[in-house]
Amino acid sequence: MPIKRGSSTIYGGNVRILHLVLSPRLSGAEVLAKDLAIYQQRSGEAVGVTALTPPQDDFARLHDELLSAGVRCLLPLHAAGLPGRLWGLFRSVRTFRPDVIFAHATIPAFYVRSLPITVPIVYVMHSATNDFERGLFRTVERALSRRAEAIIAVSPENIRDYVAAVRRHPCLELIPNGVDVARFSGQRPACRCAKTRLIVQIGRYTSVKNQLLTVHAFAELIEQVPDARLLLCGVIEDDAYHLAVTDLVSRLGLDNRVTVEGPRSDVAELLADATAFAMPSRSEGHSIAFLEALASGIPVVASDIPPFQFAAHYAAVTLLDPQSTRDYANGLIAAMNQQRVHRPLIGLTLADTAERYLAVARRVTRREGEMCAG
Repeated sequence: MPIKRGSSTIYGGNVRILHLVLSPRLSGAEVLAKDLAIYQQRSGEAVGVTALTPPQDDFARLHDELLSAGVRCLLPLHAAGLPGRLWGLFRSVRTFRPDVIFAHATIPAFYVRSLPITVPIVYVMHSATNDFERGLFRTVERALSRRAEAIIAVSPENIRDYVAAVRRHPCLELIPNGVDVARFSGQRPACRCAKTRLIVQIGRYTSVKNQLLTVHAFAELIEQVPDARLLLCGVIEDDAYHLAVTDLVSRLGLDNRVTVEGPRSDVAELLADATAFAMPSRSEGHSIAFLEALASGIPVVASDIPPFQFAAHYAAVTLLDPQSTRDYANGLIAAMNQQRVHRPLIGLTLADTAERYLAVARRVTRREGEMCAG
């Protein structure tokens, strides 16, 4: 028997919201889902978080935050194949009985829309690349597209890619990611009297994040700034790329100057201690790490790709082509000599994003306003 939405679904009142992620870990989509869940729970909604795979070790701190806020966590204990994932997800939905499900990223959206449920599903496109360049993904999405009551894109590029590859959806909406500004702006800035100046890059180890370019630029800049240090950290998504980064560091003789780490949960403190932030991504959706850096006030050097153009007018933000090692190195040198600044992230706060997600939830459960025209 198909699962129906929770019994609380009436016009007005609270909404039972279930956030679905692929793998609980310290990465952008999962961090946003965690922040949204806590915000919505504290706002009076009943919120749960579930996943297709067990949480990674680095998610422990975030898991504790969710539990402390009263968010119900229905996370797998063991890895499973496709049938097991579908059954586990079905059980989570049956247990929580949500009024609406937010499926964060393409693969979770595929799974949940394959289930025999009548609960409204909202597919959130987080990808930094075009998922639908892959023929299989295009075929599956074309079959499942209308099973989503709404689709949220975090960047205009997501919308462009979806419409070109799949079709127009009657309820396709742009909602940029948001950041908890108070968490990052309230940290004590690093002491400028310190002898070491630290550049930090935060992001998954994958070629789209371009850590190799940062290492090359750093090798050039230390000729002018010998006290500089570089810290790279993030989820190791591509083992081969991570190995290439560590090999390059060793080959250039930078082992004593460059630290290559896995994911960090103390990002606010890390940004407060750093001197400059680097993000030379080849492509992005709407990067949480980029927003966190902007909120912290740290000088930022990033690639001049379209998803970062909204920040071009902010103080102490430099957008450039990181393929030019000299330009990238010079940009980082200049950033290390800049002061921290206050950046008003209007429309990009966690509250802004969470309220817009809640508006979508109320719309697809017919609690307020009209549905998108189909």
